[in-house]
Amino acid sequence: MTGPTPYFHFPGTARQALTSYGDVFGCAVQLHTFAEFNRSDGPADAIAHGGLVGGPVSLFGSDVAGAEPPFRAEGLMLALLGTAAPATLRTWFSRLSEGGRIVDDLQRRPWGDSDGQVIDRYGVHWLIGFEGDESS
Repeated sequence: MTGPTPYFHFPGTARQALTSYGDVFGCAVQLHTFAEFNRSDGPADAIAHGGLVGGPVSLFGSDVAGAEPPFRAEGLMLALLGTAAPATLRTWFSRLSEGGRIVDDLQRRPWGDSDGQVIDRYGVHWLIGFEGDESS
């Protein structure tokens, strides 16, 4: 890894969230259960550690155990600005908005770039955009 990588503690939805992100970003997902890690502080099939593998976006996650607080964020976005071709970024925006909420539609801005914000069904706030014309 070459930079900070988000690690989410999901409220029992790590398997669904990570699998969904793998589908959105077109990459493999690696999941390890509490049972595999010999953990007894939660359901055996809960995710003790998981992450995206070999894709354009890097992130990890697990299910919370016991009284651990689940992920919750205010004032934070994961920015995917210029990380792929404009058509791909538009697809990611659309897919992440399924079951979530569009905060600001992906649109061309007065300065010539395009961006938008979405909070996905797992509560993650994304900023997605690209510079210049979509054909470039």
